[in-house]
Amino acid sequence: MKDTAPPPKRAAILLPWDKQAAHEAGRIRTPEARLAEAVGLAASIGLVIVHEQVFFLRGLTPATLLGKGQVEIAAASLRAFAVDVVVVDAALTPVQQRNLEKAWGAKVIDRTGLILDIFGARARTREGALQVELAHLDYQRSRLVRSWTHLERQRGGFGFLGGPGETQIEADRRLIGERIVKLKSELDEVRRTRGLHRGARKKVPYPIVALVGYTNAGKSTLFNALTGATVYAQDQLFATLDPTMRGLTLPSGRQIILSDTVGFISDLPTELVAAFRATLEEVAEADLLLHVRDISHPDTEAQARDVRAVLARLARDGALDEAWPDRTLEVLNKADLLGGVAEVVQAEGVAVSALSGEGLPRLQAIIDQRLSAHMELVETDIPVTDGARLAWAYRHGEVVSREDHEDRVRLTVRFSAADKARFEAL
Repeated sequence: MKDTAPPPKRAAILLPWDKQAAHEAGRIRTPEARLAEAVGLAASIGLVIVHEQVFFLRGLTPATLLGKGQVEIAAASLRAFAVDVVVVDAALTPVQQRNLEKAWGAKVIDRTGLILDIFGARARTREGALQVELAHLDYQRSRLVRSWTHLERQRGGFGFLGGPGETQIEADRRLIGERIVKLKSELDEVRRTRGLHRGARKKVPYPIVALVGYTNAGKSTLFNALTGATVYAQDQLFATLDPTMRGLTLPSGRQIILSDTVGFISDLPTELVAAFRATLEEVAEADLLLHVRDISHPDTEAQARDVRAVLARLARDGALDEAWPDRTLEVLNKADLLGGVAEVVQAEGVAVSALSGEGLPRLQAIIDQRLSAHMELVETDIPVTDGARLAWAYRHGEVVSREDHEDRVRLTVRFSAADKARFEAL
């Protein structure tokens, strides 16, 4: 039987680089590093990269973003490499996208479209699929331009590269608007259910430790190494999307819930930040944030700055409390690529290798310490006949010492403020 699968699409990655704008925005990446990241993003969804180029901008051209001469230079290269898809690593307006497609005779997607495509390919749960579709439709709605008669074929569905669930360019805005309303309603239900789950956990309760970080920093590998789980982890951008939670017992015996969340990226599209609010609520509820960094990456400082910027944006929007920096611990991952934990020179943070396991015992001990910092020490005598109260203390607190007497058990226990109140009410 012949293989009828379509051949992979040949893609070109073009980076418009405005040096002055990058300097004014405080960006410390080089254009080469930004281009390499865009190539990695495109390759992660199966595009075959046949051409890549940086265009330095002297000014912004409203009609095409790139200058006229640059558009012509790009057109010659695209023809020479028989390119099917052009990824412009910038935010394009609908008019700019349309004009570039006319000039180049190829499909053009911008950075937002590319990231939405990746998210569409990675979403596994119903919640993830809903969030991606909402973000896609919100983005697509602004691009329903009737004059795109040269693109009568359907555009890609979650993506812009083809696939199931495609939405035609000529789709009626009202229908898309109605679908957006329905999706938001369904996500509200997801948020309500998640809230019930959080309420149930608070009754247990176990502290929540959430992993955050730049995409491909090794969060899922670290999650697996700590919990023994088998969450999908690959050396690719946005390998996992949907949040995963597992129980973990720390060296002190304390039970915690570890949450693996979606990775961040520079210039994360606004549509995605809004759509993934339900997922990011897990970050807001966490007792401790582990900011996982790829310490071996040449742009590790820029990546860390991007993650903090997204968290700060969430705080400004009210989705995260302003004190989040005080409950954040930096985890400097991939130390094995630098020769080991001892070779990592960093003023703050805990160096680890999620792959080799080096540094993980120390990380768990520090997590224990950080969670204990806001707990209260309680000394109490429990009658030996009150097994339920004794079991509750062990289940919800951290027993520091125990003395067994004939008629009572004397415990010294660390409790959170809420658990201390519950214990005293028993």
